[in-house]
Amino acid sequence: MTDTAFALLKPQLDNASGIALWVADENLLNQTSKVNPAVTVISNRFDLCQQLDSAGWHSQFSDFDFSPYADHSVDNIIYRVSKEKPVVHHVINQAIRILKPGGTLSIAGLKNEGIKTYLDKAKKLFAGQMELSKLDKNTWMGILQSPGAADSELLDDQDYTQLREVASDEHFNYRSKPGVYGWNKIDKGSAFLISELAQFTERLAAPPETALDLGCGYGYLAMNCAPLGCKITATDNNAGALLACEENFRQHSINGDVIVADCAEQIDQRYPLILCNPPFHQGFSVEGDMTDRFLNAARRHLQSDGIACFVVNLHIPLERKAKKLFSTIEVIADNGSFKLILLAQPH
Repeated sequence: MTDTAFALLKPQLDNASGIALWVADENLLNQTSKVNPAVTVISNRFDLCQQLDSAGWHSQFSDFDFSPYADHSVDNIIYRVSKEKPVVHHVINQAIRILKPGGTLSIAGLKNEGIKTYLDKAKKLFAGQMELSKLDKNTWMGILQSPGAADSELLDDQDYTQLREVASDEHFNYRSKPGVYGWNKIDKGSAFLISELAQFTERLAAPPETALDLGCGYGYLAMNCAPLGCKITATDNNAGALLACEENFRQHSINGDVIVADCAEQIDQRYPLILCNPPFHQGFSVEGDMTDRFLNAARRHLQSDGIACFVVNLHIPLERKAKKLFSTIEVIADNGSFKLILLAQPH
């Protein structure tokens, strides 16, 4: 499906010259444009970097880290706004720092995403130098020309680059940051899974020596699996999640590895225990195949005598989706909001 905000930006991307950056968030998956060799892509999504690299783009995987770029060193920045306000503010703040005087920030989004507010704030920061256009009543783009220095206070990005303690329980303190899914809380589904983890692990013939956390986020499931005494592999697609999980492992001396991977595709090992709280939101829409992708990853990486522990919202038809992949499918518990499903005997 074509994103109308990206359609507004596409000519800017095609015609960018000099030193140009395309700031690409998860909402740009499967959006296409001809390769512009002047442009470097910065994305916090590993799968998007892979997709763009395969198409011939030059990409940098990072948590929107602009530190490699000196002040006033970039000619053009192209950005379709992200879901979270701190991310958008961070990108706009960095744009005013790294753009050359006269360099341009092209920024687009939808009305219900707050694009008009973002453009008003950016216009003040850029001393009123903005050319405004729209595709329709809901899709807006501003092209802002850098005056060389911020003309007002920088936007509140909630110290975007910094990890901070966001939650704690009787076992751990959890550090995270804006941009990580469910970043500022303990996910209720994940907590439910951990509270009933013994119901899963008692089905194993022996205590697991290793475990895999598929889509680890800041590491809640992986950390709470560590008391079993197994070595944990935590994997995620999001750069911020990986940074947070690594820091939480370090802070609490968790025996494990944090690996960047898209649905564990870069991992060869099989595990006796897999934990997963799969996202069913991708970008700005609900993608039906996200649960399927995590189920397929679990099938590929589960030992023949192992178990996979899934938690999903009650409305997700995980049992039906899992039938073609696993011989054993059991609902272990539900609490009216989430259900816990044990999968075993992968086909």
